[in-house]
Order: sequence, then structure tokens, then C-alpha cells
Amino acid sequence: MTVTYTARVANARFGGFSQLLLLWRGSIYKLLWRELLCFLGLYMALSAAYRFVLAEEQKRYFEKLVIYCDQYASLIPVSFVLGFYVTLVVHRWWNQYLCMPLPDALMCVVAGTVHGRDDRGRLYRRTLMRYAGLSAVLILRSVSTAVFKRFPTIDHVVEAGFMTREERKKFENLNSSYNKYWVPCVWFSNLAAQARREGRIRDNSALKLLLEELNVFRGKCGMLFHYDWISIPLVYTQVVTIAVYSYFLACLIGRQFLDPVQGYKDHSLDLCFPIFTLLQFFFYVGWLKVAEQLINPFGEDDDDFETNFLIDRNFQVSMLAVDEMYDDLAVLEKDLYWDATEARAPYTAATAFLLQQPSFQGSTFDITLAKEDMQFQRLDGADGPLGEAQGDFLQRLLPAGAGGGLLGRRLSLLRRKNSCVSEASTVASCACTGVPDGSATECSCGDPLLDTGLREPEPEPPVCPEPLAPIPGPAAEPFTTVPIPGPRGPAPPWLPSPIGEEEENLA
Repeated sequence: MTVTYTARVANARFGGFSQLLLLWRGSIYKLLWRELLCFLGLYMALSAAYRFVLAEEQKRYFEKLVIYCDQYASLIPVSFVLGFYVTLVVHRWWNQYLCMPLPDALMCVVAGTVHGRDDRGRLYRRTLMRYAGLSAVLILRSVSTAVFKRFPTIDHVVEAGFMTREERKKFENLNSSYNKYWVPCVWFSNLAAQARREGRIRDNSALKLLLEELNVFRGKCGMLFHYDWISIPLVYTQVVTIAVYSYFLACLIGRQFLDPVQGYKDHSLDLCFPIFTLLQFFFYVGWLKVAEQLINPFGEDDDDFETNFLIDRNFQVSMLAVDEMYDDLAVLEKDLYWDATEARAPYTAATAFLLQQPSFQGSTFDITLAKEDMQFQRLDGADGPLGEAQGDFLQRLLPAGAGGGLLGRRLSLLRRKNSCVSEASTVASCACTGVPDGSATECSCGDPLLDTGLREPEPEPPVCPEPLAPIPGPAAEPFTTVPIPGPRGPAPPWLPSPIGEEEENLA
């Protein structure tokens, strides 16, 4: 069964992970203690033979062998090959779990698309989910030793209720030498099509959604089959295993303590127990044992997947969802916060301190700037804030004291005369009427501000850009002339570009 210690490390505290070192089930000690004892026993046997069995000449030869093995053992790239191998195995291990066929999404779609509270509708829904569960059982007994021990033959699958005897005959009569885990999925599709013809599935969109979820479920079953079929290349596993065990075979000789009297380099201390060599063995071989355990998570190790538990869980919840819970709704009631403007769930005394903490508004929420740093600046390089730019430009064009006088009004008038485009502006500033005979047009532009007796002779008024076009009218009037607005001409270069300055000058 999978060893779970998540609750023990929910909060990081002093000594929290140290408590995990005392666990035995699923631990590295349980996985490695035999190899560690074998290595330590061989090391101590060689050390005792060197000290008490070998003659002096034999000791000198053994000492040269120790120095040689210690010098060249470091050439074996244990960390490199082992690190990549374990990374690959752990990634593969997690992806295999993600491919476990879970029926949760499929059962929700079945419950929402296959209708009918009678026995016929209930039979459709339960049979559909039973076919999905049967497909999962067939693929899991093909890849998991624990599930195969539970269902060693098809007869056990029939007796367990995943398959009827009639379905078993069809299953066995199907002539195929390949794994037939996909057959119940085909039965599922055929039954869904029949339910659509009978009106149990009300439209083709619901049938499409149901078959899409089935394909996702079947795809996960297929991926489990492929993971079982396509293993990590054997040469990679062999290289890693040979590298680790050959390295520590060399360490059995190369890490021996020699007689300090001989004066060998780095052998000035004589101990009987190789502490750091054992730690290195614990780390490297333990790393390899982790990869050996995770490379096939469908066995019966401590950290292998609980496949039988998943079969029981999936079968039970899928039947509950499509049968007992079908069309089962509670009475609709107003929730507790129906009239509340700000819905907020209460806190217990253990979590009341969270109310004092402000909500997160963003990482720049508390930044403050000086008032002068918050003024927009002009892009043309001129000094001063952006809001004062256009007014200063116009003031520089006008003589002193004339900003609100006659020249300011005439500038406004000239601008209006060059903007004879829209109907509103035509009515307000420039009215063009046609002479009844259509031979000429007359334009008159006026400004109520210039009709106060201070009006001076003005330059010749502009001609409208386009002549009036005659269009057919009623029988009493053969033709009626209407003004046609022309394109807007360019503004004089001495006027500021933004619109609205004349209102400020006129004020």
C-alpha cells in the first residue's frame, strides 16, 4: 500500500523532516539494509585478511592494489549516469499514474445525457459504466501483478460482476490474438448509439460529448498498455547498474585503511570502520534502489500504485453517480448570504487571526510617488506639464493683452470657416444656400460675437467646396437644391492642432 506522509510535513518546523527518518515502512532502510550488510561484511573480511592473514610481502602487494583502485575508481561517472537515469524513471512513474483510467468525468456525462427514470434508462446508464469498469479491469490485470492475482482468469471477472456470461461468449468468440481490453469500449459506443436511436440521448451533441469522454478514458487505458510494453531501454538500465556496482566493487579494495608506518600518501590514519564510504554507498545504491522500485509501479512494493483499491473505488462511485444520484436534487433554497452585500464565510477561533490580514492588492499597491513625479510630461521636449502646453503656445502667437480681444475672436472665426464639414458646424458657422435658378451659390458665415457693433470689414468669405447637386423633388418643385459637404481642408499652420482652444479664448 502506498505510504503517505503528507500530513506530517504540512508545516515546516524544526525537526519536522527528522521524524520521517524513524519510519520503517516504505523507507530506504527497508529497501537497502541487505545490500548495505553485504558490502560492510565484504569490506570487514578484506580488512581482517590484510591485517591478520597476509604475509609482509603479500601486504606490500595488497597496499599497491589499494592505491591503484582508489586512484582510478573516480573515473567511473556514477553521479552523471545515475542522476539522469533516476530523473527519467521518476518522470515516467508520475506519468503512469496520470494515465490511470478514472471514470469520474465519464460518469458525470452519462448521468447528464442518458435520460430515463424507468428500468430501461437505469439499465442503460449502469451498463455503460460497467463496460467502462470492465475495460479498466482488463487492462489493469494485464499490467499489474496485484490485479492479476485478484482476477487470474476471465471466469473471475465474470464472477465478480464486471461481465455477463453472454458478454463472455462474445468476448472469447472475437478472433484476435492481441489484447482485447478495447472491446468493452466498442460495446459502450454501440450501446450509446442505440440509446440515441431510442431517444434516451436527446441530441447528437450529447452523444458526441459522451463519446469524447469515452475516448479519453480509452486513451488512458491504451497508454497504460504502452507503458507496460515500451520499457526504458535495457542498455540504459544495464549501464547504470554496472556503473554503480563496479564503482563500489573498486571501493571494497580502494577504501581500505593501510598501515600508517609505510608512509603512504593520505593513509596516515588507521581505522577499522569506513564511515564515509558507507555513507557514499548508502546514497548511490539507495538512489539506484529507488529507481528499481519506481520503474514499474504496478507491482506489490510499498510505494506501488494501489490498483485494486482504485478498481473498487471507481466501480462503486460510478454506479452511485449514474443510478442512486441520477436526477437526485435537493430542494432549492436561498443561501445564507442571500441578502448580504458582501458574502464572507465565518472563521473559527483557530483561524480568526486571518481576518486581521489585509487582502492582497498587487505588488505595486503600496508604492508612493512625489506630486511632481506624477505630472504628465510633453513628448516634444518642451518644459512644463502637459496641460499647460497648448494654452502657452496660443498666448505666444497673440500680442499682449489681445488674448481675449478682437484678434482672438477672429482667429476662432477663421478656424470655423475652414471647418465647414459637419451639418452641426455648417448650421452654427457657415450656411450655404442656392439661388433658385441654380446658377450660383451664396455662402454667408456669421458669428454672434461679432454682431455687437464692433464688427470690422472682414476678408472675402470662403467659397463652399462643392456646388449644390440637383435632385428630383415633388411635382410642384421639379428640382430642389441641398448642400453637399466637401472634404475638410487643412487647418492654417498658425493655429494649434487640438480643437477646443477657441472656446477658451472666447470665454
